[in-house]
Amino acid sequence: MRIWQKPISVELLTANTRNGADERLGIEFVEVGDDYIVGRVPVDERTRQPYGLLHGGVSVVLAETLGSCGAAFSCPPGYRAVGLDINANHLRGVSSGWVTGTARSMHRGRTTHVWQIELRDEAGNMTCISRITMAILAPAG
Repeated sequence: MRIWQKPISVELLTANTRNGADERLGIEFVEVGDDYIVGRVPVDERTRQPYGLLHGGVSVVLAETLGSCGAAFSCPPGYRAVGLDINANHLRGVSSGWVTGTARSMHRGRTTHVWQIELRDEAGNMTCISRITMAILAPAG
């Protein structure tokens, strides 16, 4: 079942995050399905921590980007989605290539959404699992 309540595409998501942290870190949107968003981040000099692995904070930025966009585009027109809480369990280090995240809704209520984001390396190994809770704000007025 298609969950999007606003027009959504890879191109719209990319335009929506231009000139911010996502662009500077090299995050790219890859796919939009009926109920999920896929994006990826390169593991390179912009995104590695001092020990040569993808920085955990960058994994969280990717997860938050995907979950926030999912909530924003699946809530009714005029409504806004803002983050309440995010957690991440880092499971495996990555030193090169790309890490790809897939965000899926676990709960879409009237006032909150919960999204789960799985991050995987190029071999398909899960590197991080994250969950974000979003507050859904009604239009002012």
